[in-house]
Amino acid sequence: MRTTPIEADHSQLKHRLRPMRGLQTDRTEQLIIAGHAFMQNLRRGHFELGLDAPPALRVAAALTELARAI
Repeated sequence: MRTTPIEADHSQLKHRLRPMRGLQTDRTEQLIIAGHAFMQNLRRGHFELGLDAPPALRVAAALTELARAI
Protein backbone atom coordinates (compact mmCIF):
# COMPACT_ATOMS: atom_id res chain seq x y z
CA MET A 1 0.00 0.00 0.00
CA ARG A 2 1.36 3.41 -0.96
CA THR A 3 1.01 6.37 1.39
CA THR A 4 -0.01 9.79 0.16
CA PRO A 5 2.31 12.78 0.73
CA ILE A 6 -0.04 14.05 3.43
CA GLU A 7 0.10 10.75 5.31
CA ALA A 8 3.86 10.55 4.87
CA ASP A 9 4.29 14.01 6.39
CA HIS A 10 1.95 13.31 9.33
CA SER A 11 4.73 12.10 11.65
CA GLN A 12 6.74 15.31 11.18
CA LEU A 13 3.71 17.40 12.05
CA LYS A 14 3.02 15.32 15.17
CA HIS A 15 6.67 15.66 16.17
CA ARG A 16 6.44 19.46 15.97
CA LEU A 17 3.17 19.63 17.89
CA ARG A 18 4.18 17.32 20.74
CA PRO A 19 6.02 20.03 22.77
CA MET A 20 2.88 22.18 22.57
CA ARG A 21 0.85 19.42 24.30
CA GLY A 22 -1.95 19.55 21.80
CA LEU A 23 -3.89 22.37 20.28
CA GLN A 24 -6.42 24.24 22.36
CA THR A 25 -8.89 25.28 19.65
CA ASP A 26 -9.91 24.20 16.16
CA ARG A 27 -8.79 27.57 14.82
CA THR A 28 -5.30 27.08 16.21
CA GLU A 29 -5.19 23.61 14.70
CA GLN A 30 -6.17 24.96 11.27
CA LEU A 31 -3.52 27.70 11.40
CA ILE A 32 -0.73 25.37 12.48
CA ILE A 33 -1.57 22.75 9.84
CA ALA A 34 -1.88 25.38 7.08
CA GLY A 35 1.43 26.98 8.07
CA HIS A 36 3.17 23.62 8.22
CA ALA A 37 1.84 22.65 4.77
CA PHE A 38 2.88 26.03 3.34
CA MET A 39 6.43 25.66 4.63
CA GLN A 40 6.70 22.10 3.33
CA ASN A 41 5.48 23.22 -0.10
CA LEU A 42 8.01 26.08 -0.13
CA ARG A 43 10.79 23.69 0.81
CA ARG A 44 9.80 21.25 -1.94
CA GLY A 45 9.64 23.99 -4.59
CA HIS A 46 5.90 23.89 -5.32
CA PHE A 47 5.73 27.69 -5.54
CA GLU A 48 7.61 30.08 -7.81
CA LEU A 49 9.42 31.49 -4.79
CA GLY A 50 13.05 30.84 -4.01
CA LEU A 51 13.55 28.49 -6.94
CA ASP A 52 16.85 30.18 -7.84
CA ALA A 53 18.31 29.29 -4.44
CA PRO A 54 19.85 25.93 -3.57
CA PRO A 55 17.37 23.56 -1.85
CA ALA A 56 18.94 24.11 1.58
CA LEU A 57 18.34 27.87 1.31
CA ARG A 58 15.04 27.79 -0.59
CA VAL A 59 12.78 28.63 2.37
CA ALA A 60 14.92 31.60 3.45
CA ALA A 61 15.03 32.94 -0.11
CA ALA A 62 11.27 32.46 -0.54
CA LEU A 63 10.49 34.30 2.70
CA THR A 64 12.82 37.13 1.65
CA GLU A 65 10.96 37.40 -1.67
CA LEU A 66 7.61 37.45 0.17
CA ALA A 67 8.83 40.19 2.51
CA ARG A 68 9.88 42.34 -0.44
CA ALA A 69 6.50 41.81 -2.12
CA ILE A 70 4.59 42.91 0.96
